[in-house]
Amino acid sequence: MELSPDESHPAESRKAASEGVRDVWPSLLGVVPFGLITGAAGTGAGLSVLQTVTSSVLLFAGASQLAAYQLMGAGAPVLVIVLTVAVVNLRYVMYSASLAQYLVGWKPWWKVLGAYILVDQVYALALHRFREGHLSRPLPRWVYYITGSVLTWLVWQVAVLMGAWLGAKVPPSWSLDFAIPLSFLAMVFAAIRDRPTALAALASGMVAMFAATLPYNLGLIVAALVGIGAGMGLERRQHG
Repeated sequence: MELSPDESHPAESRKAASEGVRDVWPSLLGVVPFGLITGAAGTGAGLSVLQTVTSSVLLFAGASQLAAYQLMGAGAPVLVIVLTVAVVNLRYVMYSASLAQYLVGWKPWWKVLGAYILVDQVYALALHRFREGHLSRPLPRWVYYITGSVLTWLVWQVAVLMGAWLGAKVPPSWSLDFAIPLSFLAMVFAAIRDRPTALAALASGMVAMFAATLPYNLGLIVAALVGIGAGMGLERRQHG
C-alpha cells in the first residue's frame, strides 16, 4: 500500500512539523561546532572548500566524514579509510531496522529520501516519539521525521562550509571538540533500554579506551565490532 498526503488532515501534519522543529533544535547546538570541526578537518586533510562541501553533501555522515578526513591527513591506505567509513556507518543499518516497523506504507521515494537524511539525533527523537504513540499515522510520522532531518541537514552543511572556509583559522583554544563526544554520549544513554544494549555500550567503550593507540583509528573498528557482537550475543542468549 502506498500512502498519499491527502490521507491525513493538514492540521495534523502541521502539528507534526512544528513538533519536529521544536524537538530537534536543541541538538543543533552540538551540530554546529561538530560541522565546523569537520569542515576544518576536510581542508586540513588537503581537500579544497568545494571538495569538502561536496563530500559532505554526498556522504552526510559527520562521524565517518571526520574519521575519513583524519585518516586522509595521516596518509592512511584507501582500504582502511573505506573500511572505517563502512564500519562507522553500520549503525544506520540498525537505525533503519528499528524504525522500519513504524514506517510501513511509505512510498519508495520517501524511503530513499529518509535513508539519505537519516541522522543520529533525529533517529533518537523519532523513535522516542513513535514508541510513545503520539504520531500514530504514517504521514505525520513522515512529516515529523523529514522536518527534523532536513533542518539538521541544512544546519550541518552550512557549518561544514563555514568550517572549511575558516579552516585552520579556528583557534585551538576554542576547544570545540567537546561537542562531538557529548552529542554521541547523549544518544548512547538514550538508546540504552535493556541489558544487551547496555552490554554493547560498555564493551565497545572499554575496548575503545584500550585500543585507542592502534594506528589509523583501527581501535574504533575493533570497538564497534566487539560492542555489536557482545550485545547480539547476550540478546540471542536471552531469547534462547
